[in-house]
Amino acid sequence: MSSPIRLDLSLPLLHQGKVRDIYDIDSQYMLIVATDRLSAFDVIFDQPIASKGKILTEIANFWFDKTKHIVQNHLTKIKPEEVLTAKEAETLSGRAIVVKKLKPLPVEAVVRGYLIGSGWKEYKESQSVCGIALPEDLRLAGRLEKPIFTPSSKAAVGEHDANISFEEVESLIGIDLAKEMKEVSLEIYSFASKLAIEKGIIIADTKLEFGLDSNDQLTLMDEVLTPDSSRFWSLPDYTPGISPISFDKQIIRDYLETLDWNKAPPAPKIPQKIMRQAANKYMDIQSILCN
Repeated sequence: MSSPIRLDLSLPLLHQGKVRDIYDIDSQYMLIVATDRLSAFDVIFDQPIASKGKILTEIANFWFDKTKHIVQNHLTKIKPEEVLTAKEAETLSGRAIVVKKLKPLPVEAVVRGYLIGSGWKEYKESQSVCGIALPEDLRLAGRLEKPIFTPSSKAAVGEHDANISFEEVESLIGIDLAKEMKEVSLEIYSFASKLAIEKGIIIADTKLEFGLDSNDQLTLMDEVLTPDSSRFWSLPDYTPGISPISFDKQIIRDYLETLDWNKAPPAPKIPQKIMRQAANKYMDIQSILCN
């Protein structure tokens, strides 16, 4: 059963994001619920993607477990049914987690192993991404010699993230913490990429979020290596120079690009056929990665 696009729980609502809703538990913990909401071009649609929240939660928890030897994360051993009513826990089964409260860092930690999306656009203009100079002969979707750390600002809901330089990260969070975030992000990407390649999946890029715990220790939070925060491509179908098909909502973005729409609310109606195809993409990558 798909979750409602907006939820009304017995816990106080702290924050409503594009996909995730955060509820207050106490001074140490909070509840994160991954809904089935669709967000495209930073606009939230009224049409949900079936089971998306459960799929994102399972994939994120898979990677949180796999990467905990690299960096600690926000997961706890507290079960949602310990803080919710029985009915709420049943409704939110598979899509709710209890996590530690952290001090979020005001930076999106982005790692790119391939040149696509905003990175490709920036490269075509300046032959660099986030101030990192790159060779002049790279192609669309081309593999980089080494993955690069290309951070971005953390925009509010409805606004767009913007690429920033590493020096700007240092000024925002401090030199030592910036260095640690960069090293940890690159290590997570390298580790996950090797595991995914064995399953026939290329992780083209990924976006990570971090916070500080009560001891000011770097902690991985929000989500990790999901179809909403990463580009997953099929290794057997990959061809440099051609924009690969992604295991995510790209089919929805492609459809929206054909419309005369200014990418501002109100959101247009998307055909159910397109919505089903997007849902199938999420299910496909869940099946490949988590089994």
